[in-house]
Amino acid sequence: MRALETLASVDVIACEDTRVSGKLLAIHGISTPMTPYHEHNAQRAGPALIKRLDRGDRVALVSDAGTPLVSDPGYRLVRDCIESGIPVVPLPGPSAPVAALSVSGLPTDRFFFAGFPPPRTAARRRFLAEISEIPATLVMMESPRRLAASLTDMADVLGAREAVVAREITKMFEEIKRGTLDALAEALQRAESVKGEITIVVAPPEGSESVDADTVDALLIAATKTMSVRDAVDAVAAETHSARSQVYSRALALHRERT
Repeated sequence: MRALETLASVDVIACEDTRVSGKLLAIHGISTPMTPYHEHNAQRAGPALIKRLDRGDRVALVSDAGTPLVSDPGYRLVRDCIESGIPVVPLPGPSAPVAALSVSGLPTDRFFFAGFPPPRTAARRRFLAEISEIPATLVMMESPRRLAASLTDMADVLGAREAVVAREITKMFEEIKRGTLDALAEALQRAESVKGEITIVVAPPEGSESVDADTVDALLIAATKTMSVRDAVDAVAAETHSARSQVYSRALALHRERT
């Protein structure tokens, strides 16, 4: 309701595609003027919007699907607003990455949104290798044309992790498939065709379950009684499968508290 009230009360709506947004506005009887703002005209349209904001106009930014600026254009406009001292208020809409994560059944306390993998196989495999050891659930978007090939590469590089393929999430033809990466890849290779927007959620690497801060602190306190801080950090990071930098930060914080 807040979003609808905002769209009806602003002076202009900057749209990724005025044809798409026009349908939404027509359904709700909103007649606010629209202007196109997307990645292809941002350098020209952005300054014009900033001028309108500077003179007191109110501008709403909407995207075709999902939350604006999350795998959508618009961050340049927000950055320009910040540099100009213009306040920006978030009115989040449906977010496919977060919605898919929430129904994945995979750990949600720590996740990494990786956007779209590269379209070519060699670059995609390098990309997957770079993020393979991140101790978090991975969330990616993918084109339906590349879905089967991308899942195959994920299975080869990331291993037989549990995963979810969410298609058209939050939309009319929403579909969610679960399984291991290799099983999903095989199933999608047999599929005649896949349409719509795709979100892929992949389980963290084995043994990367998060450990609460109190446990890490207790292990550090015990370890530093018999070894150096560096050795204690290495030991606790290995035991808890935590990032060494995070354990080191806790070790420094504990040292400051004691002194």
